[in-house]
Amino acid sequence: MTLENTLQPKWTQGVPASRGASDSRREGVQPSHAHAPAQATPGDAGRPSTARRLQSLVLYQKPVLPGFGLSLGVSVLFISLVILFPLSALFVFISDMGMAQFWSAVSDPRVVAAYRVTLSAAFWSTAAALVIGTLLAWVLARYDFPGRRLMDAMIDLPFALPTAVAGLTLATLLAPGGWIGQLFAGTDIRLAYAWPGIVIAMTFTSLPFIVRSVQPLIQSLDASIEEAAQTLGATPWQTFTRVLVPLLAPGLIAGTSQAFIRGLGEFGAVVLIAGNTPFKTEVASLMIFVRLAEYDYASAAAIASVVLFASLLMLFSVQLLQNRWLAKRR
Repeated sequence: MTLENTLQPKWTQGVPASRGASDSRREGVQPSHAHAPAQATPGDAGRPSTARRLQSLVLYQKPVLPGFGLSLGVSVLFISLVILFPLSALFVFISDMGMAQFWSAVSDPRVVAAYRVTLSAAFWSTAAALVIGTLLAWVLARYDFPGRRLMDAMIDLPFALPTAVAGLTLATLLAPGGWIGQLFAGTDIRLAYAWPGIVIAMTFTSLPFIVRSVQPLIQSLDASIEEAAQTLGATPWQTFTRVLVPLLAPGLIAGTSQAFIRGLGEFGAVVLIAGNTPFKTEVASLMIFVRLAEYDYASAAAIASVVLFASLLMLFSVQLLQNRWLAKRR
């Protein structure tokens, strides 16, 4: 036995040279000449193009589909034409008003009463839509019964139905002589042309936001999660509140915020059923319409800016809350 064989590890003895070379190639070990530095070409020395630098700044990962510049340009154009330009025009119009004029327009007692009615009705309609929408989403996602597809399609009816038609339909049903309103004819309860009618109209228009936000999450839940909770001794209520609700929280938060914001700006379905009594059943969107009818465009823009600010504040606050919730869950 030679000195070279003696110093060679035992596990390498008896291995053919060809096999060792193939194993080294399989494990990613390259021959010594592969480590030689590659010759630089004139193209490699060039700096990346402006499009590539911009793409690296705005993208977190390499895009799968081509056409980054075109898609980004179309998206920015659409957002600018539909959202940014109208909002900018509104704020430019408001900037021509003095501070005293602006405050007088938004703090008028009738307008403040409309704010109060709008906020209270939007809050209770969102609470009702949250309960009803979660139940509907659970039934549509977990049960199969005759008419399920029809019910699923009818959930989107408030999206397709004009809000004025929805308001007229609700006013006909809830009026004292209507199918539902006549049931309360002998009592002091008034549904149409009163504050409860506003809540019902807002609930009708905001219900799909809850259902469509929660239903996909319920469908994605594995039934074994509930079975495991029951095996560990959890009651149905504990399974729902401690196991299912945390998993459904992102959809519940997103749907609730959208429903509340929809209630703040609802006009067509509310104006036909509210009765529009000053200081009692007027909403903020109606006050904007009233000021426009009076040719007081400055006051209408001021009231619209308050509603817009409240909607944006609610939207960004819920988005921040949802992001923090998801970060804690991770």
